[in-house]
Amino acid sequence: MRRTLAAAVAAVLLLPLAGCADDASSTAHGGAAPAGKTVDGPKVKIMVGGLDKVIYLPAMLTQRLGFFAEAGVNVELLSEPAGVNATTALLAGDVQGAVGFYDHTIDLQAKGKIVESVVQFSQAPGEVEVVAAGRAAAIRSGADFKGKKLGVTSVGSSTDFLTKYLAVKNGVRVGEFSPIAVGAGQTFIAAMEQGSIDAGMTTDPTVATILSRQIGAVLYDMRTPEGSRSALGGLYPSSSLYMNTDWVEKNKDTTQKLANAFVKTLKWMASHSPAEIAAQMPADYAQGGAEEYAAAIKATLPMFTTDGVMPAEGPKTVLAVLGAFHPDVQGKEGTIDLAKTYTTEFVTKAATG
Repeated sequence: MRRTLAAAVAAVLLLPLAGCADDASSTAHGGAAPAGKTVDGPKVKIMVGGLDKVIYLPAMLTQRLGFFAEAGVNVELLSEPAGVNATTALLAGDVQGAVGFYDHTIDLQAKGKIVESVVQFSQAPGEVEVVAAGRAAAIRSGADFKGKKLGVTSVGSSTDFLTKYLAVKNGVRVGEFSPIAVGAGQTFIAAMEQGSIDAGMTTDPTVATILSRQIGAVLYDMRTPEGSRSALGGLYPSSSLYMNTDWVEKNKDTTQKLANAFVKTLKWMASHSPAEIAAQMPADYAQGGAEEYAAAIKATLPMFTTDGVMPAEGPKTVLAVLGAFHPDVQGKEGTIDLAKTYTTEFVTKAATG
């Protein structure tokens, strides 16, 4: 009964932020990933908002490289189609960690829940606003969003938030365009091909497929720090390992093991080619072929940190974006303690250990 009640409470808390951790998984990689090597150490369940998304690549890569086992922790990776589901599982106590967008920590603090990013995978959203090939001449910036049908993962998602921010920043009011929930992967591509959307926000590998098939063109590329600063006014940390602060405080040794493993992966990624990284991932993640998948990883790699440390200016940018639209954050910006939304304690020790 307690678990059912916890799940219900978590679901209610997350309704306004539905789908906030980006795209729904483009394939049916739900459930659990194959278990890694078993070691004599603690067991941790981590829910990922789409294991096959390039923005969350460090989760599966860490397991494939054997770094969890090397760090002395047994990790079970679970997958849900969207990051909001990962957060729901975390709040319900079904898992000890979640891999999703950092913005959940700010939203949840506004609701009285203290959750923190323990390892910050990225310093940019990894998102791309893509315009349908036949609409490229009519949509050259956010100023042209007025009257358009714009694809997002789901209404209330991070793609929805960022789309609204780009519109308002360019003088278009939220009510002057239509956000259309189209998911990601094949559903997003089909919506663009069929004219259901004029443009939309998504991530790799969906972006790579769209470009290779010449279905659309890039309008805003936020896969790099430069792209994030240009579109959003600063670095926008997104994918991360976040956990309940209370659990972290009670399980510091286990948390340190996780940080050690993930930081080692981020360093490994920085010293290997996209093709080498792609070769370590499950073969079915490369739906468009090995070369296209490697190209998707190459385009997205700049978003990742090399040490798991939160970029200093990042939290303020995320707070500003959420404060512009999110009903639970707007007007409460002055009460949000950003220092409680992340910690660098464990990644700092991982880097020096």
